[in-house]
Amino acid sequence: MRRNCNAGFKSPVQSPSSSSSGRGSEYSLQKEVSELQGKEAALDQEIAQLESEGFSMAELEEHITLLHEYNELKDVGQMLLGRLAVLRGVTTKELYAEFGMNLED
Repeated sequence: MRRNCNAGFKSPVQSPSSSSSGRGSEYSLQKEVSELQGKEAALDQEIAQLESEGFSMAELEEHITLLHEYNELKDVGQMLLGRLAVLRGVTTKELYAEFGMNLED
């Protein structure tokens, strides 16, 4: 069976003209904006509550920076363990045991 390569292609993505009327899409955009504004207000309230409890945005940003640094270092460690395992012809699981590391780390 041979298919005609020149047959029409029906895209799964609807074109703006084939979607709902302009009013419907405008309504859905307004609804989405309203939902996002509600989420923003809730987040602002949560931030205010955390600040009233003594937390600061600067402290949070510092923690996030440190977590990124930790994750980068952990990734490098994992890469080194993987290379060492290949060189020794063992699994990384065996290296974890050899170095007294927990697999959950």
